[in-house]
This record gives sequence, structure tokens and C-alpha cells, in this order.
Amino acid sequence: MEGLEVTVLLGLTILAGTMLAPMVRLALPLVLVIFGLLLGFVPALREIQLPPETVLLLFLPVMLFWESLTTSLRSIRRDFQYILPMSTVLVVASAFAVAGVAVLFGMPWEAALILGAAVAPPDATAVAALGRLLPRRMFMKLKAESLTNDGTALVLYAIAVSIAVGGNVTPLTVTWTVLVSYVGGVAAGALIALLGYLLLRRMSATIVINVTLLLIPFSAFLLAEIVHASGVLAVVVAGLAIAYVSPRVTTASSRRQADAAWPFGVFLLNGALFVLIGLEVQYVVHEVPAATIGRLVLVTLAVWAVLFAVRYVFQLLNAVFQRRQQAPLPRGVRGRARLVSTVAGMRGAISLAIALSVPATISENSGGAGRDEIVFVTAGVILLSLLVQGPLLPAVLRWARIPVDHAADEEYELAERAISGAALAALDDLAAEHGVAQEVRDRVRSEGYLMLELANARSLAREQALVDAELQELDALLDEPDPLGDGTGTATEGAAAARTADAVDGTTLQMIATSADVDMVQRSPLVRFEEHTRLKLALLERKREVLLSLRRAGTVDDLVVRRISARLDLEQVRLQGVEEFD
Repeated sequence: MEGLEVTVLLGLTILAGTMLAPMVRLALPLVLVIFGLLLGFVPALREIQLPPETVLLLFLPVMLFWESLTTSLRSIRRDFQYILPMSTVLVVASAFAVAGVAVLFGMPWEAALILGAAVAPPDATAVAALGRLLPRRMFMKLKAESLTNDGTALVLYAIAVSIAVGGNVTPLTVTWTVLVSYVGGVAAGALIALLGYLLLRRMSATIVINVTLLLIPFSAFLLAEIVHASGVLAVVVAGLAIAYVSPRVTTASSRRQADAAWPFGVFLLNGALFVLIGLEVQYVVHEVPAATIGRLVLVTLAVWAVLFAVRYVFQLLNAVFQRRQQAPLPRGVRGRARLVSTVAGMRGAISLAIALSVPATISENSGGAGRDEIVFVTAGVILLSLLVQGPLLPAVLRWARIPVDHAADEEYELAERAISGAALAALDDLAAEHGVAQEVRDRVRSEGYLMLELANARSLAREQALVDAELQELDALLDEPDPLGDGTGTATEGAAAARTADAVDGTTLQMIATSADVDMVQRSPLVRFEEHTRLKLALLERKREVLLSLRRAGTVDDLVVRRISARLDLEQVRLQGVEEFD
């Protein structure tokens, strides 16, 4: 099929899946994979191949960069002792465990190790698409792990391929490969982020800023590949660094544009990827000899089960070396949380890209075990991961009964009150600095008090809702009728805002502009509007300064800062207007 036909087909499939997923109550990635499997029954469509370089060089940098931009750096620092072994040691342990099982089923050791490297890492895109039901802290830990474990898997894959093709692999070469991959990847990502920062701080045009941001992940990946380092790690490091400095080197208009464009682009890439995974599964099923399909299905099921077991056992062992939390979960809840994390560790695009990258020459050096067998088992594990673990995750999460974490809501409310209070405290100084009249100052102060009261009311309403929920659960346990009659408490939240506007029609404006009887000392609505805009913009800058200081102090999370910054950016764009492009 031609490229345009494939593009239209993928677009229509994504559209159909997006419309159907809410009706059948399934996650969109699951629906798209099923659509890909169904399309694969058409021979012409089954021939559509997914080139590994397309995933590694086009899909992966964009998706990893966006996931890095929306990852909490504070969460990574806080849970680094958990994330580091899960993204390195666990990947190696999973790869060797899978290799051992594959050898038991008759696969040569060299090919089995390549298979292990392919299926070992949970995929960041699959986790992001299917794991958002998880508690926030668990989701961030799993997301950070899946962002960094791809580098370990790619290093292990390179070593396994060298062994399979008869290369000279020694402990020294392995150590050197690992060091270059990790150190080089971090250095490449940091260097590109630094260059991006230096460029962005000198830019003000929205489109120029966002084109620069788009080039950062590809440049980081390219530089890492040139020095034979981990391109995945370079993109992640660059994304985390740019996310941290972005509020100071980008504009409100550019951030609003990026926040609209990036999720849409990543959504399309993700959707196309899941459809192509379904097509690839059909392709390898038809390519593998029928006599070997039964054995390969058994290998796939065994590998999938081993990945489950290794991940759960490793979490048990890893827990011994973790720091005690301030408020640790009860013992039973901790065990259930490990099972939830195990189910949430789904495989995806990176595993298939590694398997498709396997050179055809390994068949000559691995006793006949060819690339198609590795791709078959890898695709089968991905399929089981998406179609079994995906639907199973919500049920396991409900069974686990993990306590709800309200830390993000509390930090959001704290930050809102802090920035509103700081803006009100600085209002008089800012008004004097910008030459704002008293009437405008009083109007803005009144709006500020309304916002502060609204933030306080929301906090109280949330706390009251929690109390009502606890009382309702207690009533249910005691089997007593609700004294309110309907068993629920209602909390109404509202805020009245009086908005005044000078209604001046066109004739009045004409009279003010031309009549000689008008008092020139009188302040026109245009002057008041300009002063109001200047003061509001100054207050927004003050709020941002306080918000970023709260982030530096670790008081609020990066994602809370991002959420509030988006609201402040929207308000600034409303005041300044949308930038026009020639």
C-alpha cells in the first residue's frame, strides 16, 4: 500500500477506536490493538510493516520527551532508591530469567538472551496510556522506571547481538559499553538541554520557541547515537531539564500552544503505534511455520508468566533496601500494592522495536532460531500485556483498596492560597511601581480577595466531603440509617462575582473623542483598562515567582506547579491576546 493510503487508514482506525472505546468501556489502546488484529486478516494490510528505525527515531523521541515533560522531578528524587534498581537490576534479572525459560523450550542461548532483552522493560507509552488509574505516587514511580529502563534493555540487546553474531565480548567490553551508554546518554541530554536553554531565553516568538522545543528530543537522540550512548536516556534527561527551566525561558502563549499541540501529536503517534502492533502480530503469525506455532505459544505464555513472577519477587527483595516512608502503608496493603505494580508493568512499542531490529544473520549463529521466532514471542507478550493486563488492572486496583492519596489536592490548595496571598500583599507596591490609580487598585484587590476566599472555600469543601465520606462508610459498617435521610452529605460550593463594565456605545465614544466640552482630566475607560491590564500582569508574575519558589523548596510537586501555571498562562493570554503570525 502507498504511504498516503496507510496514513488515511491509520487515521480512520484511530477515529473509529476513539468513538467506540467509551461505548464498550475499554481503554483506547486495547481497542486499537484489536482493530489492528482485525485489519491483519486482510493480506494487503498485513504487509504493512513497522520499521524499527521508525519507532526508535521518530515515535520514541517525541513520546518519551512528552512523558518526561509531564513527569514529576520531585517524585524521581524522592523515590530514586526504588527507581534505580527497578530500571537497571530488574531489567537484567528479567532478561536472564526469560532467557533461561526460552532455553528450556529449546531456543539457543544467544537468541534467548536477545528475546530476554526485548521483553524485559515495561514500556513508557503503554504505562502512560493504561496506568493513569493508579494512585499518583505509584503511577509516577512506574512512569519514571519505564522512562529509564529502555536504556538498560538496549545495552543488554547490543551485548546479546554481539554474542549471537560471534563478536568478542569480554567483561571489559561489557563494562565499557554500559558506562558509555549511561554516562554518554546523560551527558548528551544535559548538553542539548543546556543549548536549548541558552536559545530559548533569547526567544520571544511563540512559533520559534515551540520549533526549538520540537528539535530538542531529536537532537538529544542524535547526539547520543553519534557517541554510541543511550538515546533514550538522553531524551529523558533533556525532557526533565527543559520541564524544570521552561517556566523561566518560555512565554505564556508558547506554553499554551505547546500544551495543546504536544498531547494531540503524541495521541496520534500512540494510536498509530497500537494499531501497527496488532498488524505486526498478524504478520509474524502468518510468517512462522505452522508446525512451530504451538511451541512458540507455550514459550510466549511461559515468558509472560516469568516476567510477572520476577517483577513481584524483585519488589519483595527491593523493599528491604528502601527507606522507611513517613507514613508507611499497612503490611497487607503493601503486598497488594506490589501486585498492582506487577500488573501495571506492561510491555509495548520499545519491546517490538528491539525485536524487529534483530539482524537476520543470527539464524546462522544460533542453531536455526531465527528473527521471526523472537518477534513472534515478543509480539505475543505485548499482546497478552495489553489485552489481559490492561483490562485486569482496574479490577486488581479495586481489590487492592489502596488508600486514596490526597497530597496533590492539598498541595494544590496550599499553592493557590500562597500565591493569592502573596499577590495581595504585593498589590500596593506593584500598583505604585506601574502608576496604577486607586480605583483600579481597589478593583483588583477586590478580585484578589474573591479568589482567595474561593481557594479557602474549595479547601473547606474538600475536607468536608472527606468527613462526609468517612461518616457514610461508618454508617454502612454499623448498618445504621443515615440521620440525614438519604445517606449522603452535600457540600455546595459557589462564589458570587460582581462584574462591572462601562457600557459606552459608539456615539458616546465619538463624543468623548471630539467634543471640546469633555474634561481632559477625566480618566477614560481605555486608560483604566490599560492600568488594570498592567497591574494584573504584574500580579501574575508575582504569583509565578512565589509558585516557583514553592517548587524549589519542595513544598509543592512539579505537576501541581504545571497545573497552576497552565491556569496563570490562560489568564495572561486572555489579558494580552493571542499572538498573531504572518
